[in-house]
Amino acid sequence: MNPIRPTIALDAPGKTHGFLRLPHSRNDSAWGSVMIPLTVIAHGDGPTALLTGGNHGDEYEGPIALQQLAWEIAPEQVSGRVIIVPYMNFPAFRAGTRVSPVDQVNLNRCFPGRADGTVTQKIAHYFNDTLVPLADIVLDFHSGGKTLDFLPYAAAHYLEDKEQQARCSAAMRAFGAPYSMMMREIDAVGMFDTAVEAQGKTFVTTELGGGGTATARTAAIAIRGARNLLRHAGILAGSAEPGDSVMLDMPGDDCFHFAQCDGLLQPLADLGDPVRAGQPLARIWPPDRTGAAPVEMRANRDGILVARHFPGLVQSGDCLAVIAIG
Repeated sequence: MNPIRPTIALDAPGKTHGFLRLPHSRNDSAWGSVMIPLTVIAHGDGPTALLTGGNHGDEYEGPIALQQLAWEIAPEQVSGRVIIVPYMNFPAFRAGTRVSPVDQVNLNRCFPGRADGTVTQKIAHYFNDTLVPLADIVLDFHSGGKTLDFLPYAAAHYLEDKEQQARCSAAMRAFGAPYSMMMREIDAVGMFDTAVEAQGKTFVTTELGGGGTATARTAAIAIRGARNLLRHAGILAGSAEPGDSVMLDMPGDDCFHFAQCDGLLQPLADLGDPVRAGQPLARIWPPDRTGAAPVEMRANRDGILVARHFPGLVQSGDCLAVIAIG
């Protein structure tokens, strides 16, 4: 059995705040625990929404939005149940890192997890086997963290089950981000997204900015979008707030562009810019000498630049750019 135990009841009416407590014996605390903050808001009959942020610890729009919702939403506003976990990978969130400093495991690449595994694997297992089965709809917030920057979009995935895909797509559009993306992953194995979708749930994710910070604009998009999703699910009263969202598509692997050398990055296109196949997107200058020609990266296809590498230095294999089509 998974050792994680909630300190509050997951099915109690009203609003309760507590923790998911994971025993973790370590040098500075022999009988210590990882305490993952948790809020449950329940009232009346209706569906259950699981809202998560901090899957990666250096992405902040989700945690901001979920802290605000946990504080503001009153039980009498709810028909059903909302389970809120702002800092899903709590050790990574506290360290401000993408992966956990405890075991160096990427939570979003280790699902379905293991009940007898490392700290991060135990967290994944608990969400996969306990929390996701309770939910009808799941929203997992992401942004670019310290190494990527994105146009702010909500996303759904292409799925074999087209009825499920239609549900996810409708929820994505209801979120109401400035952009809405039908998304392909570089490698979906081990992702929370894949684990949730495999259980037949309605799933929405986001990429809302990056650079290891949040802005007033991206935080507002996250807060408004989460409320819209809860209205769409019938958990909060009313209709989703209308907004113009540009539909985007990632039809193939050629949307992704990767560095093939180390060096100093010179962007030649900015987020939101239209680009043409063959157009230069960036130069990579040698990091250790002058007088040598840069390596030029060109666009694989026509489209819009929706993601870019954020730091000024790159390593071979880094994702430098993502192009989507409108």
